[in-house]
Formats: sequence, structure tokens, C-alpha cells
Amino acid sequence: MPLPKFKLCAASESHAKRERRKEARPGELLEAALDLFVEKGFAATRAEEVAARAGVSKGTLFLYFGSKEELFKAVVRENISGRFTEWQAELDTFTGSSAELMAYALRSWWERVGMTKASGITKLMMSEARNFPEIAEFYQQEVILPGRQLIRRILERGVSRGEFRPLDMDHGIYCVMAPMIFLMMWRHSIGACAPTDFELSPERFIDQQISLLLDGLQARPASTSAPLPPEQQRDK
Repeated sequence: MPLPKFKLCAASESHAKRERRKEARPGELLEAALDLFVEKGFAATRAEEVAARAGVSKGTLFLYFGSKEELFKAVVRENISGRFTEWQAELDTFTGSSAELMAYALRSWWERVGMTKASGITKLMMSEARNFPEIAEFYQQEVILPGRQLIRRILERGVSRGEFRPLDMDHGIYCVMAPMIFLMMWRHSIGACAPTDFELSPERFIDQQISLLLDGLQARPASTSAPLPPEQQRDK
């Protein structure tokens, strides 16, 4: 005797729901892992905690990610590394001035990373990188190096177009990066030590950083250019 059609439909719908749940599971695990890594750090976060927060078993977690280290790497790739691919593509087609490009990059960084939970990964790395060399090397390749390459492209673009003055490129890159790192640390750590009558506005901070940075980078007539560092003066 054939089964009623409605039972077949119900079974089909149940199977479809299970498949959708299975497809969503990696994303749910990554979201739970990001929350816990930012809250507790890498060393203190246990795989079973991530699984429990995502509503699955520890065994299920390891079906998708072979180890806690692989889970952490997937979190970084999902939330940070991919942003650099987007920015590089945008830089290729940007038609404005290099000053406008620098301002866009810094504000975009805040919107896509700095103001998100993923910015807490920076605090984690500063605290634990030396204890986990493999993770430190991974972060260097996936985040620090692409970030440096992106800033270098913007600075070199400005210099080659005569918009920015010549500068010590390697150290200049870190001068651009450092205030952004400070802003993330303020959000996740040192902000708790700030005076109670002062609230740092990330947007206003970035506006001031852009103003100060571009004033220092701006190409000037030779008579009003910024003085060279002492060691370069000696070389001349």
C-alpha cells in the first residue's frame, strides 16, 4: 500500500531542513568561535565550549575543522583576510586623489573590521602570539603582510603622482598602521583605563588621524618641505 502523499512531502521537507542546517553549521561555528576567542583568548577557549555555543557536539565541530588552530585560522580568514582582497580590488579601480584614497581606506577599515567583533583578534594576538608561533606566522601572512602591502600601494601611488612627498616607506607604513592598532586596543582593552569624563569617538579619532597624516604626507615646494632626518642630512 503506497504511503500517503503528505507523508512523503513531510519527509522531503525534513530532509531539506537538515541540509540547510548542515550548510549553515560552519558559519555558526565560526561565529561562536569568534565570540569566545575575543572574550577569553586563544589558549583559554576550549573546542567543546565553541561546539556548545553553536549547539552541536565537539565531534561535529571536528568534522568541519580539524583542530582549534584550524578553527582560529578559519575565523581570521572569514572576518579579516577577505577584506584585503576587497580593498586591493577597489584600489585597482580608484580614480580619485591619493589623499582621498588614504582617507577612504582608513574609514573603510573601521567599518569592515575595526567596529566589528573581529577587531578583538588584534588584542588576542598581542597577548598570545609569542606563545603560539604557528598562529603568529599565520597572522603575519594573512593580516600583517597584506595590510602592509595595501598601505604601501597607497603611499607609492601618492609619491609617484607627486601628491605625497618622498618618505621612508618601510617605517611610514607602520606610522599609518599604529594609530589604527591603538584604536582597536582602546576598544578592547585600554579604554577601560580612560578617564570617566572622556569618551573616545572612533570616527572623530580617524578624522583627526587622516588630517594629521595627510598634512605630513603632502608634497610641498622645495623651500617649505619638511626637514630631512639628521642621518639623511649627514649623508647629503
